[in-house]
Amino acid sequence: MSDIAKLQPQGLWQVFDSICAIPRPSKHEEKVSAWIQNWAKEQDLDVKEDKVGNLIISKAATPGMEDRKGVILQAHMDMVPQKNADTQHDFLTDPIRPYIDGDWVTAEGTTLGADNGIGLASALAVLASNDVPHGPLEVLITIDEEAGMTGAFGLEAGWLEGDILINTDSEQEGEVYMGCAGGIDGSVTFDLEFDGVPADSQAFNLSISGLKGGHSGVDIHTGRANANKLLVRFLLTASDNFGIRLTELNGGSLRNAIPREANASFVVAKDQIDPLKAALDDYLQTIRHNLAGVETDIDMLLISPETFDTCWNKDKQETILRALNACPNGVIRMSDDIEGIVETSLNLGVMRCKGPKFVALTLIRSLHDDGRLEAQQMVQSVFELAQAKIEFSGAYPGWKPDTSSAIMQVVRDTYQGLFNKVPEIMVIHAGLECGLFKTAYPHWDMVSFGPTIKFPHSPDEKVEIATVDQYWQLLVAVLAAIPAK
Repeated sequence: MSDIAKLQPQGLWQVFDSICAIPRPSKHEEKVSAWIQNWAKEQDLDVKEDKVGNLIISKAATPGMEDRKGVILQAHMDMVPQKNADTQHDFLTDPIRPYIDGDWVTAEGTTLGADNGIGLASALAVLASNDVPHGPLEVLITIDEEAGMTGAFGLEAGWLEGDILINTDSEQEGEVYMGCAGGIDGSVTFDLEFDGVPADSQAFNLSISGLKGGHSGVDIHTGRANANKLLVRFLLTASDNFGIRLTELNGGSLRNAIPREANASFVVAKDQIDPLKAALDDYLQTIRHNLAGVETDIDMLLISPETFDTCWNKDKQETILRALNACPNGVIRMSDDIEGIVETSLNLGVMRCKGPKFVALTLIRSLHDDGRLEAQQMVQSVFELAQAKIEFSGAYPGWKPDTSSAIMQVVRDTYQGLFNKVPEIMVIHAGLECGLFKTAYPHWDMVSFGPTIKFPHSPDEKVEIATVDQYWQLLVAVLAAIPAK
């Protein structure tokens, strides 16, 4: 038995330890789905798979609790695949390597998958336990939450019978969520044009690394730097002042993760190399100073590894760099109604050269539809002025707070009784699936809570051990306190 599996509550941690051994990046959940189905059958539980790949596992009520309202415990089975540049890891085949680091559990060089692996493990642990009293229980495990909410979009009406949904995808102990942001993806495409490399030029590769990154919703207010934006800013200056000509530009890996790394290849006239290097040193010192309170390990590396036959057309390069530099990023507006909560944000998450095309991906989040539309129009204006193709897709609604929620009252009272303090009732600036669930099941009364998970969507992801036990105590007590129909 691993050290992780010995933690308390042991039933939860044993399941989480097993899940870590199974590859489950978004859109590649086949292995973990098969494992869950086999596990459910071994527990003699009824398990169904719907058309899109969601799983529904049912368990009868504890004797004497058959009259309680039906509860759906909900988690997603996929995880964000992020790793450090120097980590050798294939998320399609390799297990996550969790370890205990003081008061936390984290992973070796990759995302841990506590988002939402702890919630998933807790739901399965409830199903496996004979000591957790509950009414009629269903566990809904969705696919592809992190990369498109395909499972939530595809959930059909009539599959589930419960009245109350407990979402396990929150990431701060002591906070109970009753609403979340909606969002929309933006994809920007430029047609590249190429010229021959100017004579008497030297090729270079420039990378920026060491940034913290993180969840583009949960961490967007922290002021963490976006590697794509930092690199583009310098490249624009280098283009204007030293005549560099790009050959490649790439950065970030997911539209919902704040980019930690980015890189570019370019050529520059040999007589401009020394001034370019001096400007780069000045820029690095400037951003290190300006971001010292947030980013402590920023590094930029300039090497000369190869030669190139072609480079980007000068006018096209200027257009692309200026558009990327002008693209809004970060917090757009804070909420007027809920103190300390981001209302609208935007993440320039990915830049990619794909043959004759250059593609950038953004994710807009907002607590209300008009805020999302306003940010969408800003992005559209910037890139249409630059003659790029801009497409928006995957819009999903926010989860509007219900101040009269009965399950919210149960959770709040139960929490106060357990821990002798009142939890914070919050709205989260991240995309929970609850808003989409309301489309198929408008009658559901919903709430979300979980343990403390820091830096999700980044290799720094970690979950606080003590809060997992608190989360488990709360979950078990809430299930016991569900009222009669």
